[in-house]
Amino acid sequence: MAELLQLPEAKDRETIYIALLPQIKNLIAAEKDLIANLANITAVLHQAFNFFWVGFYRRIDDELVLGPFQGTLACTRIHLFQGVCGASASQKQTIIVPDVDLFPGHIACSSASRSEIVVPLEDAGEVQLVLDIDSDKINDFSTSDAFYLEQLIELIKQRHFDSCKHNYQE
Repeated sequence: MAELLQLPEAKDRETIYIALLPQIKNLIAAEKDLIANLANITAVLHQAFNFFWVGFYRRIDDELVLGPFQGTLACTRIHLFQGVCGASASQKQTIIVPDVDLFPGHIACSSASRSEIVVPLEDAGEVQLVLDIDSDKINDFSTSDAFYLEQLIELIKQRHFDSCKHNYQE
């Protein structure tokens, strides 16, 4: 079990993402519990990038319900069509918001949040959860963040969702 995070000396995000993805894959490989793995993933992202807030919202019925996170207190439930998380879930796509104050319907769980990226995990035609990351800096996320975070979501999907479908077919 991997219990020590190896961060590169380079401070650019791409180098850090490239170093983290295989570590996260190894970290979640042996653990069967989704919540435990999401908790460790939020800790890794928070430690590696020092983001203001990192967390997951799981889809339960027509709401996104708070899951594991690192950071300040958060909104517990978000309706599927509200805020950045709801928009990402309903549109089934990654959304980058350079300035949350300019996003129509933004839900301000914290006034310190200035920019945001939300990446959905879709399985069986529905979004099952979203990864939500907030920064206290304006315009802190790029298409590079989206690219690597989508790869991370794919690791989670392969570990906990695609494998479940395969197991049911056997």
